[in-house]
Amino acid sequence: MLSATKQSFRTLQIRTMSTNIKHYDYLVIGGGSGGVASARRAASYGAKTLLVEAKALGGTCVNVGCVPKKVMWYASDLATRVSHAKEYGLYQNLPLDKKHLTFNWPEFKQKRDAYVHRLNGIYQKNLDKEKVDVVFGWARFNKDGNVEVQKRDNTTEVYSANHILVATGGKAIFPESIPGFELGTDSDGFFRLEEQPKKVVVVGAGYIGIELAGVFHGLGSETHLVIRGETVLRKFDECIQSTITDHYINEGINVHKLSKIVKVEKNEETNKLKIHMNDSKSIDDVDELIWTIGRKSHLGMGSENVGIKLNSHDQIIADEYQNTNVSNIYSLGDVVGKVELTPVAIAAGRKLSNRLFGPEKFRNDKLDYENVPSVIFSHPEAGSIGISEKEAIEKYGKENIKVYNSKFTAMYYAMLSEKSPTRYKIVCVGPDEKVVGLHIVGDSSAEILQGFGVAIKMGATKADFDNCVAIHPTSAEELVTMR
Repeated sequence: MLSATKQSFRTLQIRTMSTNIKHYDYLVIGGGSGGVASARRAASYGAKTLLVEAKALGGTCVNVGCVPKKVMWYASDLATRVSHAKEYGLYQNLPLDKKHLTFNWPEFKQKRDAYVHRLNGIYQKNLDKEKVDVVFGWARFNKDGNVEVQKRDNTTEVYSANHILVATGGKAIFPESIPGFELGTDSDGFFRLEEQPKKVVVVGAGYIGIELAGVFHGLGSETHLVIRGETVLRKFDECIQSTITDHYINEGINVHKLSKIVKVEKNEETNKLKIHMNDSKSIDDVDELIWTIGRKSHLGMGSENVGIKLNSHDQIIADEYQNTNVSNIYSLGDVVGKVELTPVAIAAGRKLSNRLFGPEKFRNDKLDYENVPSVIFSHPEAGSIGISEKEAIEKYGKENIKVYNSKFTAMYYAMLSEKSPTRYKIVCVGPDEKVVGLHIVGDSSAEILQGFGVAIKMGATKADFDNCVAIHPTSAEELVTMR
């Protein structure tokens, strides 16, 4: 931790500035969840705080990420459950099946966008309540180390600050070497679609691609998923990879394994796309192509002018206290790339402000990046905390770990002809069988994982799980009865 960060913000020396430069105790570049949380927390301690945002408050998560994506997931999930109604004895006289499914995409988009707009307003009200100044525009460091902001009205303002946080987030990567790549869009473009595509190609095996493919399929689009390997979600435990891959195929998603796109062409008469792949096969008459092949840090804010160091992936290097190599400049969230989750950025942002501006008890406050739970809103959901079985073997040795597995069909599907899998895995280490990994696939996995995440964070053992009385009948009870 840099020694300067241990000082009170009121005693730090103010940089030399001209009279037309506005000075703040804390300046935050980026109005995403992490930046907003940090700005509000700093202001609550009395720090004079400025937040600069180029687009809309809330960042990726609120505007083109977690929030609108979960709304679309709900619509897709509900469409599937409506098709189950007849087998539960409901609405016998109505054609409730996937063949008769209709979805009013334009109307739903309007409602979804209005909800996001309301959230933008709530973010603004909360900042106003904490007396955080907000400027909309593009911020960059100048060669004097101050922050220039080109506002939306094309005027430029210069600011200085005792402490500056860079929380500019990330953006999608496009495969620019592929001819015709520009005919596709990214996950941001998914939320701009005015009509539901009848036939869509999603490229990428990560959680964004898997979630979007699941949404499209659930709502009735012919969905193709192009992946380079044999399974999806390769950063997760094998049980999640294989279960979701197999289920997507069984459900009718066209999963093109070991495939790469080599060229994209557009028929100018029909506006349809032709997707050429490396195995000489093609996908014809495609309405939309969506690239979800990765993301990169959103830079371009003049970091070179102040000497902020980047890693080999062009991410800002920050230590466990969010310090960069430049004194009094900090960074967190997707621009750092350590754990790219909204709650992680929020927690890191608040702890940073606690340390900088809060009482003495917070002087060493920092976020623990171990055992952070994460979920994939696939169909069905999947969740993970800790390390995978493979990682546990590499770290502790196969002889020192014990793995508990369970695979079953949830009771909800007992009345249904079509089934959805549930699969749970607990990875334990040592004679006390401390739980170092939990990986679950099945309905409500996101909700189930939150509580078990607390237990694992506290150092729970398999015996602790076993000593908890099961709630019956539930899927989650399997986690405390597994033998």
